[in-house]
Parts: sequence; structure tokens; C-alpha cells
Amino acid sequence: MSFDLPIALNAHFDVLQETEDYLLVSKAAPLLTHPTGTKNEPTLLHGLQQLLAYELACGGQISLINRLDRETSGIVLVAKNAQAAGELGKAMQARQMHKEYLAIVTGHPLWLCAYCAEPLRRMEEVAPTRIHVRQCCHPAGKPCRTEFRVLRRLPARGALPPLSLLHCRPHTGRMHQIRAHLAFLGFPILGDKIYGSDESAYLDFIAEGWTPRLAARLHLPRHALHAVRLTFPFRGREVVAEAPLPEDMAALSKGEEG
Repeated sequence: MSFDLPIALNAHFDVLQETEDYLLVSKAAPLLTHPTGTKNEPTLLHGLQQLLAYELACGGQISLINRLDRETSGIVLVAKNAQAAGELGKAMQARQMHKEYLAIVTGHPLWLCAYCAEPLRRMEEVAPTRIHVRQCCHPAGKPCRTEFRVLRRLPARGALPPLSLLHCRPHTGRMHQIRAHLAFLGFPILGDKIYGSDESAYLDFIAEGWTPRLAARLHLPRHALHAVRLTFPFRGREVVAEAPLPEDMAALSKGEEG
């Protein structure tokens, strides 16, 4: 299959757990979870189709139970047959799947723990924006709740500003929830082209790709958000999956410059 190559791509993923019914993988960033729009580019789904070619030939299917943004790395749960897809989908709807993330943000929060319950709404519905997918906190938005806890504060070093490693636990599943809530709190995720200090970074990236000028502004080619842990019930037992931090975020969290 031939693809239209995107601006940036890392098509790697690791298998964390596999049973006859489901597969847990950790995807790299940037990588789309599934095809979207009119562009024909590599996605996690394409890789899964190759990996599970035998199961598909024998009547199996691939159902992505949770999905991550292109630039978010970490755990994706995949059902391998219709029955498992139904059961896992019901668990998702019943909010029995507990997701945990790690984020590296700019700045040092004065708080150790924070709880943000600001509703989210598409920004273009309430204010001018050049990015139609951008979300914002607004009283007329949909209910949204996220817990945050500071794990480590890192001093400024070299060209990098002061950073903090945060544990993030969303209690709802809104689009860009963690990113929008952290921006609202005043601590945007490092490398976030949409929710950082200047949304023109996203437009510049789309127009020119990753340039030295963008590197000086954003410091990281993708936003530093990683789905680190997923817990869910399946047929009478609790399943727990964990994905270690990828190299780029691990180096930053230890105070190393890339």
C-alpha cells in the first residue's frame, strides 16, 4: 500500500499484552490512531492490520476501544473479535476504564494537587480561532473533570524553561481534555502547538513542518503527553496495563536536554 507521507511520522508501536480477545499496545508519537480526513497516511490501524492478518483472515476484527491524539503516545486497547468489542465498549460507556497520563508542562505549579472541572466547548463557537479543533473552557460547554498531581519540578536549563512532570487522571473523555485544562490552569504542555502561548505555532507547522524556528519556540517536536496506565474490567477480572515513558519524555523528566 502506498501512502501520502505526513509532515511527521513515527509508525512504531509495542505490544504490551495480548489475549485471544484483545491486544494492548503502546503507540509512538506522532502517529494517527486511525485514518481520518482525505489523506492516505500510515496509522496505528494499518500496523495492527498487518500484525493481526491471520486473525482477520479467520474472521476476526479490529476495534479500537480508546483513541489517542496523533502527538500523544501511550496505551491503546484493541478488541480482536465482535464479542470482546461489545464487552469492552460497554465498560468504556460505563466509565469503568480508568486512564492515567503523564505530562511535562511549562512552569512550576504552586499546588501539589489540582482538580479542574471547567466545561469544554469548541472555541470557534465562542471566539475567533484559526484552528477549528481547538477546545476552550466555557460555562456553556460539556461537563469535564480532570485531576492533576505534581510528581517532579525541574529547573530551567539551557534553552529550556522551568518544567514540571504531572500525573493526570481524566474522569471524562472530552476532546483535548487534559491539554485544554492544563492550558486553562496556566501550565500548557511542553511542545503543544495548539494550546501553548501562540496558536500560530500549529499553523506554521502545517505550512512548513518542523523548523529550527519552531524548535526554539516549542523545544519538543510533539506535545509531551503519554498515556501511561489503563485499568479496566474484563470477564470477572481487572486488567492493568502500563507503558513506560518514551525516550523523549523520559530524558526531559530526568533533567536531560535532548
